[in-house]
Amino acid sequence: MYEDGSDADDTKQSTADMTVFVSSVYIVPHIYAFDICLVKYIWLVGGAKSSPADEALDEMGTRIDELEQSINDLKAEMGQEGTPSPSAAKAKEEPKTADDSA
Repeated sequence: MYEDGSDADDTKQSTADMTVFVSSVYIVPHIYAFDICLVKYIWLVGGAKSSPADEALDEMGTRIDELEQSINDLKAEMGQEGTPSPSAAKAKEEPKTADDSA
């Protein structure tokens, strides 16, 4: 026990509490702000009309479509007719442009 009436376990808990407090109040918001600035910088320097995240999502969507097509092909080879997935139906529909309405 220390002179102030606390013991070693209280001191350890107090130190742990302070570490959590400092992390949540100071460190985490600064890391988050840094990440946002970094993403904005990459997007601006790249001069791209879409962000890297958009490109990654597009690539994942393409891969998912390819996997769904492979699954449907395998089902057809096995003699099973599978219903197309909702994303496969969307891929077949093409959006109308202004030229189509004229």
